[in-house]
Amino acid sequence: MNDTPSGHAPTWPNALLFGLTVLTAWFAGLIFASSFLAAPSGPAPGLFDARVVGTGFLYALALLVILVGHELGHYLTCRRYGVPATLPYFIPGPPFLGTFGAFIRIKAPVPFKRQIFDVGANGPLAGFVLAVPALAAGLACSKVGLEPLTPDAIVFGEPLLFRLLAGLFFGGLPEGASLILHPVGFAGWVGLLVTALNLIPIGQLDGGHVAYALLGRRARLLSYAMAAFLVVMGVFFHLTWLILAIFILVFELRSKMRLRHPPVLDEGAPLGLKRTVLAVVLAVIFALSFVPDPVRGVGLLDLIKGAPGVGR
Repeated sequence: MNDTPSGHAPTWPNALLFGLTVLTAWFAGLIFASSFLAAPSGPAPGLFDARVVGTGFLYALALLVILVGHELGHYLTCRRYGVPATLPYFIPGPPFLGTFGAFIRIKAPVPFKRQIFDVGANGPLAGFVLAVPALAAGLACSKVGLEPLTPDAIVFGEPLLFRLLAGLFFGGLPEGASLILHPVGFAGWVGLLVTALNLIPIGQLDGGHVAYALLGRRARLLSYAMAAFLVVMGVFFHLTWLILAIFILVFELRSKMRLRHPPVLDEGAPLGLKRTVLAVVLAVIFALSFVPDPVRGVGLLDLIKGAPGVGR
């Protein structure tokens, strides 16, 4: 993800936030590792058991490599074109993920269409290339639980790429069985989710940059359509999409852009065959990485139905 405010930014907050994110990601990894090592029916080892500490660190390492790669894709592209940008800001997160991702701040307008395309595209490309081997390695170390899930079990949604790779590793699971994902595989899953979030073609997300470079001012219509799509996804599948739609709309209204992309100097210039093909590749990556329901049963309608006194 990238943002474009002005002004000089010191680098010490970047280092502090990165250190905190390492700790929160490692703590999340400890929880995932303890649960994984206990599966399918053994006692959960303590969070500071040596195996848990090591496996939890692998989750944090894999996840941070993916996020660092994503943000360096943006940062190094900005450096290549002489566009001033900060180092990445990492966002610590709660135990269910360990981080809310990262972003860089671009401190001056990107002047040309091909440059804005490259800045937007290179982050998700780098993150995806790093997430796929993490997911594959994690699946190779995963287990199959033959016992049915308990009613209170948290079930994560599966992007298309996850289903394809899981099919290669495990084939069809027996009736009532469940896949117990290794923490490194879950880091790859998070990497796919981050890639999909950033590739949404709306506003000033990475996908918004790519869409503007490809479609010009017509990209605004796509942004409106995607905003409506996110609202629908948030109601029926997962609140993440509704929250993201509200956040983007508030940001765009405050910036007075109203889902318009900041113009470049050569808006009418051709994008070129190579980048047009790459835009199609990015659309395929988005389709492979998108998770309609990151956690199943957490859509707005699900929560309303589960509220006390509703549907009883």
